[in-house]
Amino acid sequence: MTDPNTITKAITKPGAMIKIVALTEAGHKLAVRLGNSIANSEVVFKPKPFKESVQHFFENGDRLIMICATGIVMRTLAPVLNNKHSDPAVLALDEQGKFVIPLLSGHEGGANNWGQTISELLDAQLVMTTAKPYLKPVYTLGMGCERNCPESFLQDVMQQCLSAANLTLDDIHSINSIDIKADEVALMEMGQNLNIPFDTFSKDLLAEMEDKLSTRSQYVFNTVGVYGVAESAALFAAQKLTGQDSELMVNKIKNTKATCAIARSFPA
Repeated sequence: MTDPNTITKAITKPGAMIKIVALTEAGHKLAVRLGNSIANSEVVFKPKPFKESVQHFFENGDRLIMICATGIVMRTLAPVLNNKHSDPAVLALDEQGKFVIPLLSGHEGGANNWGQTISELLDAQLVMTTAKPYLKPVYTLGMGCERNCPESFLQDVMQQCLSAANLTLDDIHSINSIDIKADEVALMEMGQNLNIPFDTFSKDLLAEMEDKLSTRSQYVFNTVGVYGVAESAALFAAQKLTGQDSELMVNKIKNTKATCAIARSFPA
């Protein structure tokens, strides 16, 4: 999705999720593989009636991964298409998982960025047909921790995140948290020691990222006013840097005293 200040955000309806639709046995195997790796997803094999089922998913706001021919997807969805600012993202994949094609809502709905994520997950070729070239992403760390958390706990969970994303500290633009952690000594010192900027944001700004969180903690909300510090901070910082939509690359990882997440965003 593009700059939320100039373009209406694609709608995320309550209860919407990711539907991975397959029509063949080979496609079903790929769908199950994806479903095991993608949060908030459901594999749907040979839905009946096919056209009505897929249209219902789309109108419900579900993002779609369609493992079938692009022609099938377009003929099925054509009657229910609205506009690129409100339609959910749709990807088309071949049943072998060799190609990932963002079909609908590429920029505004995030299908281009999402397609990049899926292609990396499958080691597949991303087939981009939109006008802008795909650019190098900006990566940001989000971190939360208990008060007076030792730096070793922060380092531990950060390294887990970097390993999960196959990134190094050289790839990270900044470390980010909520503003009540602006004076957290270990976070401040870690940023200084690593020569990475440490930034914090208010709960009101972080709350704007709520619909992108992988999980929502009522305990964290009752404590600091947002449903997740690490993910929210990473997402907001990445979006602020590029002026474009952000997405989670690594969902929250935690140990007994700290949490960490990685988000990314692509420059316009």
